[in-house]
Amino acid sequence: MGNTSPFGSPKAPVWVPGEAERERSRLLTAMRRWGHDTIEDLHRASVDDPEWFWRAAVEDLGITFTKPFERVRDDSEGKPFPRWFTGGVLNAAEVCAHRHATGPLAGKTAVVYEGDGGQRRSLTYSRLDSEVRRFAAHLTALGVTRGDRVVLFLPVVPEATVAFLACAMIGAVSVPAFTGYGSEALATRLRDSEAVLLVTADGTTRRGKRVPLKRTADEALASAPSVRHAVVVRHLADGVEMKDGRDLYWDELDPNPIPVDTVATDPNDPLTIVYTSGTTGAPKGIVHSHAGLAVKAASDFGYGFDVHSEDVIAWISDMGWLVGPLLIMGGLQLGATVVFTEGVPNHPTPKRLWEIIDRNGVTVQGVAPTAIRAVMAAGDDTFGDLSTLRAFVSTGEAWDEPTWHWLFGTVGEARRPIVNYSGGTEVGGGLLNSYPFLPMEAASFNGPLPGIDVAVLDEDGKPAVGEIGELAVLNTFPGMTHAFWQDRERYLETYWNRWDGVWVHGDLAAVDADGTWRIHGRSDDTIKVSGRRVGPAELEAAILKDRRIVEAAVIGVPDPQRGQRVVAFVVVGDRDIDQEALAATATHNVGRSFAPTLYVVATLPKTKNGKIMRRAIRARHLGGPPGDMSSLDPMTPLTDIPVYEGDK
Repeated sequence: MGNTSPFGSPKAPVWVPGEAERERSRLLTAMRRWGHDTIEDLHRASVDDPEWFWRAAVEDLGITFTKPFERVRDDSEGKPFPRWFTGGVLNAAEVCAHRHATGPLAGKTAVVYEGDGGQRRSLTYSRLDSEVRRFAAHLTALGVTRGDRVVLFLPVVPEATVAFLACAMIGAVSVPAFTGYGSEALATRLRDSEAVLLVTADGTTRRGKRVPLKRTADEALASAPSVRHAVVVRHLADGVEMKDGRDLYWDELDPNPIPVDTVATDPNDPLTIVYTSGTTGAPKGIVHSHAGLAVKAASDFGYGFDVHSEDVIAWISDMGWLVGPLLIMGGLQLGATVVFTEGVPNHPTPKRLWEIIDRNGVTVQGVAPTAIRAVMAAGDDTFGDLSTLRAFVSTGEAWDEPTWHWLFGTVGEARRPIVNYSGGTEVGGGLLNSYPFLPMEAASFNGPLPGIDVAVLDEDGKPAVGEIGELAVLNTFPGMTHAFWQDRERYLETYWNRWDGVWVHGDLAAVDADGTWRIHGRSDDTIKVSGRRVGPAELEAAILKDRRIVEAAVIGVPDPQRGQRVVAFVVVGDRDIDQEALAATATHNVGRSFAPTLYVVATLPKTKNGKIMRRAIRARHLGGPPGDMSSLDPMTPLTDIPVYEGDK
């Protein structure tokens, strides 16, 4: 352990940090204070001596335990089930709200909501804390107690942050649910978590169209008998049906409820359950604890993104995906301002991202490659005033290089790094990062995050030298899920049962000779043609070099001669394009060995947060069951994908 995670030293980096990036780096400052000369030495020590490192990080990042912990990690239940910071007390409401309510941050803006229709609302740290305390008192009055589950089916309005932290304050467990879910998907999460209360809104908007959240909630509640009350935020204020004895409007709650105390939560007490969908089977309830998510989020934001209290972090997000809770737990802990952005980056105009940066003085802008492709396709190369912006943070999927270069060079003027960040809900944030204080290549990662022993393994579980393999974690760290909600066996089967003591993450990855990391897509999306293994992201990146192609999704389908063949579905800017010429260019770009069968389609099916649903595409094309489609964006129907009818 401790020797498997190299850092990139590219010979011809695209981004070369200056003295400003190195001097402001929280991680480099801590590294020097801790007596380490290089980032490699520090990382090795963080893996080899977690007792030292996580203690040092907690102190350096200012994570306040109201009772000091005795031990960093307790493995007495086995490696997959560690307990963290045992003997201590930490409550997420304390570290994100209470401690900032007085002093220098009290009057500073903590939370901003940027709505789909141009709405903007905000809370200072002082007001955030008073609202958290008030709603915690209301939850208690409604019978919610420590350990109860509360589902949050809310847009990213300030009330969502308040509700998340109010649940934490009384020791209840929040269950954020994506606002794009239909009634059955919401009901599944209500039933599985055995929620006692739902917090929702009358409605929201998506691309300017009304989304009836309360109506969806009513349909879901009809089959969720454990829920006793629904609190409704009057967001659109256009009137909804309310059920007597069950439903209450947020703004009609008692303005002066009887105060309640903050619960002294054990660091391992569940804070939130974030459900992830699979192609088959029930959604997985990922359990994160108070200290686990607090420490991981602060580490990722502080050391990975180099966030300080003066930063303003904006992200298109939803509370139902991990980014929402991470903005709360990472940004607010560190005293930054977080801007929750609802909707998509190109509505109501393609300039929306740049306008939000200008309006809020954003310093760190979160993006996803799919979103940037949509903005780039609009063809508008005027970006307004981005003078406050110092970096982009990217997550969600692999980049193609043309889009990465457009964002870095054209938008960022080659002066703003793209902090590429990859991990997942199950690990509470990231595994790999592109540190802004290190050189980086395009569309890649220059190292692992602190305290994480990451490796790329071949089919035998050995290091895959210079080859694509399975991304794996060889140790444990705070932020890894405490198993699935009420299903330890499924958790072990999913992540721990392939190789003894190794967490298999499910991504394909590779490390270059110079230490640069790349993600090549999900391992269950692997394509193997004539014995040669390739990830879909690698082929898609090659296809997207053709600027006539706006989006691409690649799958492998059975082939009697070669095992599999490549099929590509592409969206183009001009539907009258010569498809034979398009296919020829695609073949040239990917290489004849992987020459794709090319289909031009109107849209690619994506989740409502912009991820292409490759497994659903493959199922549709081959006539199989698509699996869980609850997160499909209805604007990108699966029916646009043609069904394979055999060779003609």
